[in-house]
Amino acid sequence: MITLGINYTRMHDSSACVVRDGELLCAVAEERITRIKHDARFPRLAIQSCLEFARIRVEQLDEVCFGWSTAGPGFRHDLKCLAIGGLPFTYLNVLSTIQHFLTMWHQGSGGKLFAQQFGPTKARMRFVDHHLAHAISAYGYSGFDDAAVVVMDGRGAWEATSIWRGHDGKIDHVLTIPFPDSIGYFYSEFTEFLGFQRNSDEWKVMGLAPYGQPGVKLDTFIDSQIAPYHVNAKRLTGNGSGICSGMIPLLGPPRLAESEIDDRHKNIAYAVQDACEIAMMSVVRMAIEKTGSRSVCLAGGVVLNSKANGKIVASGLVDKMFVQPAASDDGVALGAALAPYLDGNGKLPNKPMRHAYWGPSFDDEAIESALRTYKLRYQKLPDPASTAAELLSQGKILGWFQGRMEFGPRALGSRSILADPRDPEMNAKVNNAVKFREWWRPFAPSFKKEAADEYLESATDSPFMILTAQVRAEKTKRNSVCHACGWKRSTTNRGERNQPAVLATDR
Repeated sequence: MITLGINYTRMHDSSACVVRDGELLCAVAEERITRIKHDARFPRLAIQSCLEFARIRVEQLDEVCFGWSTAGPGFRHDLKCLAIGGLPFTYLNVLSTIQHFLTMWHQGSGGKLFAQQFGPTKARMRFVDHHLAHAISAYGYSGFDDAAVVVMDGRGAWEATSIWRGHDGKIDHVLTIPFPDSIGYFYSEFTEFLGFQRNSDEWKVMGLAPYGQPGVKLDTFIDSQIAPYHVNAKRLTGNGSGICSGMIPLLGPPRLAESEIDDRHKNIAYAVQDACEIAMMSVVRMAIEKTGSRSVCLAGGVVLNSKANGKIVASGLVDKMFVQPAASDDGVALGAALAPYLDGNGKLPNKPMRHAYWGPSFDDEAIESALRTYKLRYQKLPDPASTAAELLSQGKILGWFQGRMEFGPRALGSRSILADPRDPEMNAKVNNAVKFREWWRPFAPSFKKEAADEYLESATDSPFMILTAQVRAEKTKRNSVCHACGWKRSTTNRGERNQPAVLATDR
């Protein structure tokens, strides 16, 4: 059986993947090809790239699987939220809800677009509930036999948080918390309040938080003390009269984009991150209690919060934890593509994912052609890693390109900017001169897992740069990768590949 998995909702992170007989062959986000961040358009180029790389023709597909239900259920839930006041009943909210529904309905929730752009196919069009696709994407690639599966994101069609039990290759629903009672919605609202772009810049809030101090109370907006949590969406959004209108009476005016960041903004970011960590921990604790399993699988955009993930691992709650590396909506393509294996009381293949290099690759001829096209000087080297290590030791900043493209938001050594983490000024150099991004944005060190215990407390295998770990006190000085809170996000499986141990950035 050959299945094509797709994420498409016109909101963000369109993607595609191909699975053959339970084996993932290729996966890529549309943004990696178009270079438009969080590209929300129908993933035509991603689909084409996957099919070409896997050498599969459209007529060979058995199933085309979308990681969302059809347009109707989400539309009905939106109308319900507007009617009962869960979302502000405003002209713009009603108009955008109807427009989105009509557009997706006209496009057959993506099915008609696929037929228009790739021609007729005998493949079945399948629409998988969004959180089920997320849950399968975590459990189905974990390699765990029995696991508590947690999905936390902004929203699905109607879902915000869900708990599942994976066992014997099957997955059972335990509970769902409906949108807008959502950790992701809470975090995205404050992302916008702090002058950043919602559903895109949440990690800026995570990076800013350690520079703040405790003291800001957000109890009006989220109750993290009840199990598992409760978000007061009405207080977050107010009456819909303007951006963040519900927050202004208690927290003051929102920050304007690109304006100066003061202590108030830092302290709010600290409080938002703290509330998120407590809420996430509470959900994981509940999942373990309800499933009886201390092996935990996580998916959904919220679990890209590497600081919270690191605290969950260090808490002692879990024995094993797998965080699907493309945890946001691009990753639902993975789960959707596996959904057909559950038909007829079937089982998921459930093969452990040990790397995220699922995108296309390019041979020497294609690389050389690109270099000539852009008139770039180049030289072939017998040992690129040794040359790179020498240049890094001289303080040079390198672009490192090798093998297959990463799937998910982290640069993991195939498409990365590399620099020497021993230079305490290197963070500022890369942020200012190369990335052109905010001064507080952190970086991740890449090193052999054999060296992890020397630098980290409770070191955990972390191949996807999606966990943070507490740095040993004696190692916190004189480097450019230890963040203000003393935690650092890292990749610790680098001994498996031939490349230097260096500072590695997100894309």
